[in-house]
Amino acid sequence: MERIIIISDTHIPERAPRLPSSLLDTVCEYDLLVHAGDFTRAEVFDELAGFIPIKTVRGNMDEDILQRKLPERDIFQVSGVTVGVTHGWGAPTGIIQRVKSLFTEEQISVLIFGHTHQPLIRHFDSILYFNPGSPTDMVFAPYFSFGILEVDDGRINKAEIRRL
Repeated sequence: MERIIIISDTHIPERAPRLPSSLLDTVCEYDLLVHAGDFTRAEVFDELAGFIPIKTVRGNMDEDILQRKLPERDIFQVSGVTVGVTHGWGAPTGIIQRVKSLFTEEQISVLIFGHTHQPLIRHFDSILYFNPGSPTDMVFAPYFSFGILEVDDGRINKAEIRRL
């Protein structure tokens, strides 16, 4: 079984001076970190990449070095499950259709995205759409959050939003 911690929209230092210590303490309990963009600063990427393996994409607010270094989308396999990751763009309404449009040629089981800062887990057209919310910003969300995903042998065993 693979345990994945999912984070997005950290916006350091604009929304918080640093990542919450409770989140950093939790990261090491997982096998893989997926960040769906908007680190804002490269130092946050470097900090998180120092804990466990990381899969990530750029967000619209990431500084230039991250814009050049990180892809707009990524697809990878973990324990037999195909995962797509992108940040997202535009208004919250219609975001599922927009992010899915980046993966029309691939058969994915999970699509992780951010941008709206609103936690979401929804099954639609045989895909699990997963937005972990933001651990540092509640402007558009009721609480600070991150996500966890547990997969094994081609199955999703757990998909959960956790409050900070």
